[in-house]
Amino acid sequence: MAPERLHLTPQQALSRLVPHILDMESRAQHRIAIGLAGGPGAGKSTLAAEMVTMLNAVHPGSAALVPMDGFHMRHAKLEALGQVDYKGAPHTFEGAEFVNFLHHLKVATSAVSGPGYSRKIEDVVEDDFTVGPEVRVLVVEGNYLLLTEGPWAGVKPLLDYAVFVDVPREVVKARLLKRHGEEGLFTEERNRAHIERNDLPNYDLVCLSQDRADVVIAMDVEG
Repeated sequence: MAPERLHLTPQQALSRLVPHILDMESRAQHRIAIGLAGGPGAGKSTLAAEMVTMLNAVHPGSAALVPMDGFHMRHAKLEALGQVDYKGAPHTFEGAEFVNFLHHLKVATSAVSGPGYSRKIEDVVEDDFTVGPEVRVLVVEGNYLLLTEGPWAGVKPLLDYAVFVDVPREVVKARLLKRHGEEGLFTEERNRAHIERNDLPNYDLVCLSQDRADVVIAMDVEG
């Protein structure tokens, strides 16, 4: 079945999604997982964090953010594999570990800690967040939640509701240049080359997976 397609601002998206998730939570007999997928620079992280804040405002402690980015391969491993130039592509993540982690989170009855990712050091941070036993809603965000290739195919069956955030390619390109530049780790020339070689092909790949979502939100944004 084709996904529902909506054209919304980020605030309108939250106003639409949060009540739906609260209704799902009220009817669920178990912990549920909401997936926010989309290409790099689509604004998923911001939307997911705001969603968690709004859900917890209604039911304190009921929602937790689960970022896919914590499952990047460690930078040293990418160097050893000669894949640093492709960091962020699907094969540079520990995809199977991510699927196992999500599977464990869905059924866990005690606190579980998970890894995050820091753009300031361009590497994984262990035990960056903890999902407490009281959590009822996992807000999972990442580029590759809806892919069918390799271990990523195991993610979609674990999601109770999947949202795809669609943002125009040129907006994404401008955002990524700004994001890479703000950290100041690399030259602008390197950043532009990395975006063209890696980030935009990843964006194009992810866009092909949007029909697997329950709803596609074409985000009305100004860069």
